Amino acid sequence: MNDRPAAAMRDSGVTAVSAPEGRGTLDPVALVELIFFAYRDFIGEPDRVLERYGFGRAHHRVLHFVNRNPGLTVAELLSILDITKQSLGRVLRDLVAGGFIVQKAGQQDRRQRLMYLSATGTALAEELLGLQTRRMGRALERLSEAEVAAVTGFLGGLIDADQRSEVARLTRLTLDQRRR
Repeated sequence: MNDRPAAAMRDSGVTAVSAPEGRGTLDPVALVELIFFAYRDFIGEPDRVLERYGFGRAHHRVLHFVNRNPGLTVAELLSILDITKQSLGRVLRDLVAGGFIVQKAGQQDRRQRLMYLSATGTALAEELLGLQTRRMGRALERLSEAEVAAVTGFLGGLIDADQRSEVARLTRLTLDQRRR
């Protein structure tokens, strides 16, 4: 039997987490694993679509955020993705060369590069988003409104506190961490 999860919990100093409304305790290592498995399946379908284009997850993230925020600057995208300029440069070159992203000069500052999706880029971004929103919908349809709020609060709680307001702005969600 593998004793690594127990050792990891012991080494982290966390043994259990109280569940809401006195429903016992939750094993934090099991929750970490659940997030890994959920992410694997959540991103699996889009990964297979992206493979057809020779793209990866970084391409997906760029397409997603430019689709949701047309006119993003490179600096804003770097901040959102928390990646290096070199990493973003490689991905942007692929997307621009493939005709998925169009860059335009800013109106106030002509040195600024504002990013927009082309029709091809929009079609791909929407296909990927459709796969993920359908999966999300199937998972959420079983939950009450209060449970959906709890899921949002839980996921918001995983985001670094100093980043929550920016994530809330980008996602158009309220990431309130107060217990109800």
